[in-house]
Amino acid sequence: MNLQQPNANDATRTANRSRNVSPMSGLCTRCVDGCRGNCEVFKATFRGRELLYPGPFGSITAGGDKNYPVDYSHLNIHGYALGAKGLPAGQVGDPDTARFPNVSTETSYGWDKKIKMKVPIFTGALGSTEIARKNWEHFAVGAAISGVTIVCGENVCGIDPELELGSNKLVKKAPDMDRRIALYKKYHQGYGEILVQMNVEDTRLGVAEYIIDKHKLDTIELKWGQGAKCIGGEIKVSSLERALELQKRGYIVTPDPSDPVVQAAFKETAIKEFERHSRLGFIGEQEFYAEVNRLRKLGFKRITLKTGAYGLRELAMAIKWSSKAKIDLLTIDGAPGGTGMSPWRMMEEWGMPSLYLHAAAYEFSKKLADKGERVPDIAFAGGFSSEDGVFKALAMGAPFVKAICMGRALMIPGMVGKNIEHWIKDNDLPKTVSEFGNTVEEIFVNYEDVKKQVGSSEIKNIPLGAIGIYSYSNKIKVGLQQLMAGARCFNVDSVTRNELMSLTEECAKVTGIPYLMDSYREEAMKILNS
Repeated sequence: MNLQQPNANDATRTANRSRNVSPMSGLCTRCVDGCRGNCEVFKATFRGRELLYPGPFGSITAGGDKNYPVDYSHLNIHGYALGAKGLPAGQVGDPDTARFPNVSTETSYGWDKKIKMKVPIFTGALGSTEIARKNWEHFAVGAAISGVTIVCGENVCGIDPELELGSNKLVKKAPDMDRRIALYKKYHQGYGEILVQMNVEDTRLGVAEYIIDKHKLDTIELKWGQGAKCIGGEIKVSSLERALELQKRGYIVTPDPSDPVVQAAFKETAIKEFERHSRLGFIGEQEFYAEVNRLRKLGFKRITLKTGAYGLRELAMAIKWSSKAKIDLLTIDGAPGGTGMSPWRMMEEWGMPSLYLHAAAYEFSKKLADKGERVPDIAFAGGFSSEDGVFKALAMGAPFVKAICMGRALMIPGMVGKNIEHWIKDNDLPKTVSEFGNTVEEIFVNYEDVKKQVGSSEIKNIPLGAIGIYSYSNKIKVGLQQLMAGARCFNVDSVTRNELMSLTEECAKVTGIPYLMDSYREEAMKILNS
């Protein structure tokens, strides 16, 4: 197994001096007194805790790069020459009807009141990190015009500089949350939804009450965790005043901005930034049901749950309790995850990797279903970025998995589109873009599609990052149509685990998906012996 070096990575802006490195420690085999850097131990010598996090904060997203023994690349997709599933009622599969553009990629989730999406993907939680805040216009409009759900992540109200709290210390005014919801709603066309995620701090601030009273949102999401880390959400702030403000609002801020020693170090510029942390969540079965009931009484039509790369015990809790509480969508996020900010080594080394976690999720869900219990609709998350990964995850968790949650992969097109907009204005297009043209109409292959959707007068108000997300979603859709057609599955519900084969016996053992030399062997022998 090829393991990454734990003492140097581009995420922490560090590198080993030597070409020869100890696999376990990541230290150079020959550490020289007088070395001028720049491994992680070297840099931590004078920057300390800053080396816990990828950087620079607010300008990057980071994803773990540990190479696990088995992952989704160890699965391949079957293609068939016989038959077709999922065609419209009464339609017989033949070369004139069973064409890949006729494949439906629509999906839906929800216990009773279903939400439809045009493509079986949706965003990860875009919360209080700076990368989410400054790009929200592109993300929200892009998701809306693509017909997919967007998740507004945790702590958005709590960090808003213009937040106003009432005398009861609950949210009275939260302009950034208002902005985020309004942008999505403006371009929403009946597919997907915006849902707000809530952690311990959000619950204490009364975020649920605020968004149901002011915005009448139908869905809210409870959060147990994510694939990138096993602690609460974090951000960094670069001013002492801001750090003190967040501490006053009840957040954990480190190093302590009220400490005179810390203030002196900040004045001397030795300390350049502070971390704002959320508290750890603690779950209990009855407490979980009580919170779900409380949220329903507030008026929410749908309650969803996001959980992370915990072990089998917490996974069983999430599935069983969600079943009993009639949770509308359970998102199960595997390690290593991607994030706007998480401790780097935690991202690399904690939690169950996606394929293992998802294999167990299918096993546990089937166990409940075989007992006659209804399993909530499930979404898998944890490192997906392409149509083949979407197909594999849908098949891996079928029939329980209805959609795939994408973090960084759905953010990147928003940032790229935004930057193209700036480059056009500055007459500074890189060759990678200018080879396709110099105008928006020439560069964006889906520009006219979006124009047709929103209208000729409105297209000028659509940010290019949103068109980027639309183009990426369209690529996923068409690629998925091709893969599904090859597997003779003409709608999402017709995709089954039979569409997959394991490339190694170890993968077969982990997933329960047959080794490729065993897959369909029984059927093959019947043909040969007939």
